[in-house]
Amino acid sequence: MNGSPTSNEHQITKRILLVEDEQDLAKLVMLNLKSMNHHVVHCTSLQQAKHHLANAQVDLILMDRMLPDGDAITLCQQFRHAGNQLPCMMLSTKGEEADIVLGLESGADDYLVKPFSLLELNARVKALIRRSKLAEKQDHAIKFEGITIDCNTREVIAFNEVLELTAREFDLLLYLAQHPKQVFSRMQLLEAVWGYSYSGYEHTVNSHVNRLRSKLSRNVRTSKLVKTVWGVGYKFTPPAASM
Repeated sequence: MNGSPTSNEHQITKRILLVEDEQDLAKLVMLNLKSMNHHVVHCTSLQQAKHHLANAQVDLILMDRMLPDGDAITLCQQFRHAGNQLPCMMLSTKGEEADIVLGLESGADDYLVKPFSLLELNARVKALIRRSKLAEKQDHAIKFEGITIDCNTREVIAFNEVLELTAREFDLLLYLAQHPKQVFSRMQLLEAVWGYSYSGYEHTVNSHVNRLRSKLSRNVRTSKLVKTVWGVGYKFTPPAASM
């Protein structure tokens, strides 16, 4: 051995901002992320997080939802409204469906309920990083009759109306639209869109598809874009073929 690094060592690290006021948990998460070769900055309040985001480059943010100076949902909403597509995962003891939906609707890419295992945290962090890398490569728009899915602005314009989608709903619609009429199982979508394939998490796909279709159904011309293939999964049917 000559001491030179192996192919797995000194990989390009990500700059991760951890916003967590529970010190013991923060230390554990930081040690875990650093073991994955990431550079981690720890903040304990929204104010500190805002200051860091304004003055330093960040690749990923992990935010405890309930912080001493407010709800992290407000921060997530602020940087999403400003057009910031920074990958964001929300950490929270609030695990009711309504709380998770609120977190995702605010612009969070993922929502992890405490207590969680480090293995699951690792998988989700890796998935967000993979997703951000794919997003960087996508510099085009997918167009169908009356519909444009813009990968640059991450906007969906359907018949001259902008659809208000969460980050994950956008990714889900984009993936399905990239493979029109192809049927995907829940597990296939979980792996392709979320980046992990744990059995038992198919309900995550179900809930996102349901919310996506609810938004699409507000216009009769987009109400049948995402169809259920009973016993198999879901598919995207282009507008011209959906009537």
